[in-house]
Amino acid sequence: MDFSFLAGLGTVYLAAEWLVRLVMLAVAPLRRTPDAARSWLLLLFFLPIPGLILFLAIGTPRFPPWRAARFAAFAPVSDRLVDQLHPIRANAMDRREAELASLAERVGAYPPVGGNRIEWLADYDAVVNRLVADIDGARQSVHILVYIFADDAAGQKIIAALTAAARRGVQTRVLIDALGSRRWMKGTLAKLRAGGVDAREALPLRFIRGHTRSDMRNHRKLYIVDGRIGYGGSQNIVAKDFRPGVVNRELVIRMEGPAVAQMASIFQSDWYLETLDLLPDPDIVEPIEGGVVAQLLPSGADYPIEGFETLLVSQISAARSRVIITTPYLIPDAALMNALRTAVLRGVEVHLIVSLIADQLLVALAQRSYYAELLRIGVEIHRYRTYLLHAKHVTIDGRVAIVGSSNVDIRSFQLNAEVSVLLFDRVEVAKLEAIQDGTMAASERVDPKEWASRPAHRKLVENWARLISPLL
Repeated sequence: MDFSFLAGLGTVYLAAEWLVRLVMLAVAPLRRTPDAARSWLLLLFFLPIPGLILFLAIGTPRFPPWRAARFAAFAPVSDRLVDQLHPIRANAMDRREAELASLAERVGAYPPVGGNRIEWLADYDAVVNRLVADIDGARQSVHILVYIFADDAAGQKIIAALTAAARRGVQTRVLIDALGSRRWMKGTLAKLRAGGVDAREALPLRFIRGHTRSDMRNHRKLYIVDGRIGYGGSQNIVAKDFRPGVVNRELVIRMEGPAVAQMASIFQSDWYLETLDLLPDPDIVEPIEGGVVAQLLPSGADYPIEGFETLLVSQISAARSRVIITTPYLIPDAALMNALRTAVLRGVEVHLIVSLIADQLLVALAQRSYYAELLRIGVEIHRYRTYLLHAKHVTIDGRVAIVGSSNVDIRSFQLNAEVSVLLFDRVEVAKLEAIQDGTMAASERVDPKEWASRPAHRKLVENWARLISPLL
């Protein structure tokens, strides 16, 4: 049998590889950070054809034009809410806080408003029970936007409460990320819909008609009851030990007041993007006397600017005394590393609280590869020992708090839809700092000398993972 044609095929394949390398040398850096461009070029150089397939699948960090058109069509709706909030806009803020609020408004649209009551919820089961109680008291509407909604024991409690609310005539709507809840989606949707709840998938996994890449997700967690009670933070609707051998620790903020209308507006926007169903404009409740100033910051690939990262880098750069960052996943880019470095050089005390327990091996390896550099520039790293620390929050100088769904990684900066709550109140910030101090006390502080002396093979594996960290 003549196999000479195989030599010709080999030549064609080799030529195709070099064509991919040369073309992608010009294409890969477009609209990408230097770190991401470098990672793509490295992958494409060594594995041109598989790398090209992966690039075509997940290489474009923007939604397709049809979604951008929907997002633009919704803009006048959110603008109406901003206009309605103008009379209660918080203007009596000091210069630094006013500058932060102005920046958040420019990148996220919503203004700071006063008159909000805040409650911090750090007990996982207590959050579920409190949410059930609020749903049981609902009279008009319950809106849930969540990354994971399981039909396990925790989810069944929420499903039962939503079903009872729907039977009372309460408008109940649930939007669930299609990938985050893929394991439970069939059962969860069936149970919710059987109970009369209008339940939909966010960013459904379709690979036709110009749908988005599958790794761009709606990672937000918002629970809104009657437009007057809102929950934000890191907790999904799933058992705290849904991963075998791993127990999650979260932090949730429960809020009452006019800022809840901003939460409702974000849900309204995401619901419209997925369904083209425009819900009624949120009602704005009266400010609570003596309440705190709060502001919502939505971010993600729908927005032209990386809002959460822009805000975080800005605040670290402006910090004067103390910064505490809590995040389960840490993949910093050059801008964040530079901000941390200059903050330490200015004499700012910078603490990073991460989890010793990991649930994503590749991310954990890549994350650890940054520790040596962070320790070298003077950042103090605390690794929480007891649970998977899944909470995400930041305090700056005892003046400002940021809590929400955003991790400190490139995925949350650029790809995922996220939402953060900004608080401008020293009493509430002090409460969050007390939680952070307690977490640091229960953590092991990473010693720079001990970290530098870890085995060479560990360093090698971590550095390999770091090469693709901008793609994680």
